[in-house]
Amino acid sequence: MGAIYMGYIFTFLIGFGLAVSGGVTLIAYMNFLPAGISWLEYLIFIKGRIECYLLPIGFLIMALAIYRYPNKM
Repeated sequence: MGAIYMGYIFTFLIGFGLAVSGGVTLIAYMNFLPAGISWLEYLIFIKGRIECYLLPIGFLIMALAIYRYPNKM
């Protein structure tokens, strides 16, 4: 039984790591804004960067791990 719980916790941590990686990447790319690009150009730029998709993927994995975690109430 304990191995099942560890699987959900491990899945959650994988999702958390992906979300952190994607979020840090998005914030790092925000440094282009003071260089003179507009918000629209920024959004178009991050749409083409695969590492920016790690944030929503990580959120999705975390949500699935939380939803599937066995709840004994």
